[in-house]
Amino acid sequence: MKQKYTTEENVLQLISLLKAHGITRIVASPGSTNIPFVGSVQNDPFFKIYSCIDERSAAYLACGMAEESGEPVVISCTGATAARNYPSGLTEAFYRKLPILALTSSQPFGRVGHLYPQFTDRNVQFNDIATMSVQIPYPYSVEERWSNNAKINNALLQLKRHGCGPVHINLQTTYSKDFSTDNLPDERVIKRYTIYDSMPDLKATKVCIFVGSHKKFPQDLEKAVDEFCEKYNAIVLCDQTSNYKGKYRILGGLVAGQQEYTAACQYCDLMIHLGEVSGSYFKFANTKIWRVSIDGEVRDTFKLLSAVFEMDEKNFFECYNRRRKNTSPNTYLDEWKSEIKKIDRIVGDLPLSNVWMCQQTAHRLPENSVLYLGILNSLRSWNLYDTPKSVYSYSTVGGFGIDGGLSSCVGASLVYPEKIYFCVIGDIAFFYDLNILGNRNIRHNFRILLVNNGTGYEMHCANSTGINFDAEERDRFFAAGGHNGNKSRDLVRHFAEDLGFEYMKAESKEEYLEKVEHFISPELTEKPILFEVFVKMEDDDYAYNATKITLKDGVSMVKQMAKGLLGEKGFSQVRRIIKG
Repeated sequence: MKQKYTTEENVLQLISLLKAHGITRIVASPGSTNIPFVGSVQNDPFFKIYSCIDERSAAYLACGMAEESGEPVVISCTGATAARNYPSGLTEAFYRKLPILALTSSQPFGRVGHLYPQFTDRNVQFNDIATMSVQIPYPYSVEERWSNNAKINNALLQLKRHGCGPVHINLQTTYSKDFSTDNLPDERVIKRYTIYDSMPDLKATKVCIFVGSHKKFPQDLEKAVDEFCEKYNAIVLCDQTSNYKGKYRILGGLVAGQQEYTAACQYCDLMIHLGEVSGSYFKFANTKIWRVSIDGEVRDTFKLLSAVFEMDEKNFFECYNRRRKNTSPNTYLDEWKSEIKKIDRIVGDLPLSNVWMCQQTAHRLPENSVLYLGILNSLRSWNLYDTPKSVYSYSTVGGFGIDGGLSSCVGASLVYPEKIYFCVIGDIAFFYDLNILGNRNIRHNFRILLVNNGTGYEMHCANSTGINFDAEERDRFFAAGGHNGNKSRDLVRHFAEDLGFEYMKAESKEEYLEKVEHFISPELTEKPILFEVFVKMEDDDYAYNATKITLKDGVSMVKQMAKGLLGEKGFSQVRRIIKG
């Protein structure tokens, strides 16, 4: 009989990945719900299948098999109470660290609580029967298909992680009777390596090290990364929270943030992913991604992950540095620098906005100062132009909410009173965290740049879900326009001065440039400073879009884009503002 598989896509994904991870043994218990799985594997010569009617016995059978072979064993059962008979055997596996994969087949998950016959809720497991439990629905979208792939890979990797242990997969079925699939899908395989494993070869000719939010790079790690870049033609692609300050740093916002243009330098053979959540929203061309982190978790941020290295970052780079003795000219670094210069020339002059202030100010921040950036417009804008090497930057990208930016910066400023701490923040986030300004511990090394456009720009920008509403409609509810004094020229001034701040304001580019010198002075001032800059939402919008330039054959499409966004009249008005 020619082997045929079910048409259920999630079952096909699982079988393909079982093969890729070398898992061959299956103990099957009878039933209807798991027929799409069992019926697909029973005639596939790759698998060794054993029948066991009693699920409790099946789990213990698998324990003995896993102990003796040293390899993972799958146990498969149907719906109803079948899975309730696994816990005793899985408890044994948990405490003996045996790699048992409990595969429980299930009706559609949405039926929980609706009195469907032969259906039990498997969302929650006992703490000591599985080291991981995942739900694998039938995929009705590309997003669900990707999610299933990542979750199955993660579950199969977990079987042998940290000394092995049992894992649970709850697999939804549609009860398909169709077994007409000839070939399994070519599923992406994710592998995990530790310092005890043989590391894979690195044959890439262009390597991008992408760093999300990250603590300061210790000197020995920075040295190892720089040596790696010299030997492997690599660059370190950063945002302002990456905090790598070596000679291969590229602040890639102007290039990687392009929306209708992909530069040649965005193509690489391998991307190495370090750090945590990034606020950069960079766009990457299709490439292979390795994730390096001491936690060893599967973090498939870019949906291209192929390997996880559970080890210290320094150990990873030193390992590959030992493998290659010679250095070579870093042409990849030159590519990125050239592209940044090209796009920066095309951006040109901008109206008074968050982006323009960054353009004028970032490179002039005093040495050894610290920069905190508010979510989201401030962070995105200040990701476009770099700060001095000795300036480290942070943002509340962990929870990625607007709350806490001011408080975090205040907290940091209390640690080193001799350093100057800058917080760049929008008005919505500022007022949300306003209480901290009354804290009596605030010192003279704390300075705020408040960009007040009177609304939540994130809900007005071109990528917003609400972009099809006009500005007034957006401001009614989801953009929060008109609150907090509606850009009052007195509200923040009175509040700040009454709390002992030195208050400054600007409403034009000329006024900003005149006052910013004092704001970024490297000397500690008599009081903490609050510098409020009033900008127009439409100017913030123009500046944001002007840095997302569409390039075709090296020709800027900024004017065409601006006219499309603003119309001829609006474009002419903005052009007059810029010239003025």
